[in-house]
Amino acid sequence: MRLGAFFYATGHHVAGWRHPSSEADGGLNLERYVGWAQRAEAAKFDLVFLEDGSGIRDGNLRSSERTARSTHFEPVTLLSALAAVTHRIGLVATTSTSFNEPYNVARRFASLDHLSGGRAGWNLVTSTTDAEAANFGEAGIARHGDRYARAEEFVDVVLGLWNTWDDDAVVIDRASGQFSKPDGFRPLNHRGTHFEVRGPLNISRTPQGQPVVVQAGSSGPGKDLAARTAEVVFTANQTLVEAVEFAGDLKARLPRFGRSPDDLKVMPGLFPVVGRSEAEARAKFEALQDLIDPVVGLALLERMVGSFDLSGFDPDGPVPELPEAEGAKSRQQLMFDLARREGLTLRQLYLRIAGARGHSQIVGTPTQIADEMEARFRAGGADGFNVMPATLPGGLDDFIELVLPELRRRGLVRTEYAGRTLRDHLGTRPPARVPRP
Repeated sequence: MRLGAFFYATGHHVAGWRHPSSEADGGLNLERYVGWAQRAEAAKFDLVFLEDGSGIRDGNLRSSERTARSTHFEPVTLLSALAAVTHRIGLVATTSTSFNEPYNVARRFASLDHLSGGRAGWNLVTSTTDAEAANFGEAGIARHGDRYARAEEFVDVVLGLWNTWDDDAVVIDRASGQFSKPDGFRPLNHRGTHFEVRGPLNISRTPQGQPVVVQAGSSGPGKDLAARTAEVVFTANQTLVEAVEFAGDLKARLPRFGRSPDDLKVMPGLFPVVGRSEAEARAKFEALQDLIDPVVGLALLERMVGSFDLSGFDPDGPVPELPEAEGAKSRQQLMFDLARREGLTLRQLYLRIAGARGHSQIVGTPTQIADEMEARFRAGGADGFNVMPATLPGGLDDFIELVLPELRRRGLVRTEYAGRTLRDHLGTRPPARVPRP
């Protein structure tokens, strides 16, 4: 079972920064991140995972809450610093294809792979909010299909640039005066619909050959992109049935790209709140829930369902029918499915997602949490999990102290690292260069 430590500034619960088990200044405090990453590495997590966006996405929150959730380091910059104080744990950062250029992204992650000795991963996403688009001179976010068309070509260019250098291109022969083989690197000469990139990359082949590609989309186009290009998929599933269906659908797409099921690891998000007893776990969770401001809870839900204004609806009434969003389509659908399946009101729905934001949420004892994780793993609904602590470092410490020993007792997670690179930990291999369908 693979494990990621998903660090979300002050913790994943929307009110986590207000809780005493959180280091509320963590979003802009390198020392805090160093401590969290070293804890995760000592616990033998596969990777650290950082999300990102191209602006403040919770734009309608009042200023104090908005600052707590939105002020944080640019992730590749942060992981470059963490590379110097960790040795084995993988380092995965989110970077959008919507408001970046392929050459910059290829160079940035190749640099991180060199700096870390082969531990870099790129979480490929498309941006989903108009607030992000406004920071780049755009009136609104591009249509879903257009964003994925750009992303398909974007990743082709990045992979192409990473492969413009041969493994043995750099020879550094002082006696002969030859630094590199003249035929060891070459231009890319990509000319496509969205990009024209000459290449080659101005950094040589990385320790992993190329950084690991992670993909976070769960829509149809997102799954096709992942099946062709990714080694890890980060997703949100509510039930065991949904998890098994998602993983099965995704892995069934792999053969047409010349890949096998083991080439791609499905690692859904998991929001655990653990106590030594069920009552203790429930009390921890309710203490967090009591800190939620209704304005904040509703604003979070508005973002999850596609940036629709919900202030005119009765918070104790049913979730209204809304048009399909151009933003995160799969997350919007997940919200609607959850509300209808459990008969939730608007207020109940925002309380329900205040921690996990649609990911799997388990409140219970170490045994109960391990049972749920093992069930999904054994059923084929997950190859591992991206653990989302409610607070940092409190929630992370609880998981390491209480849940990991139970998982190790069952033989489900490692006790020591077997390799040095992120790809070693995951047991994956990069996909062959398969053209877009």
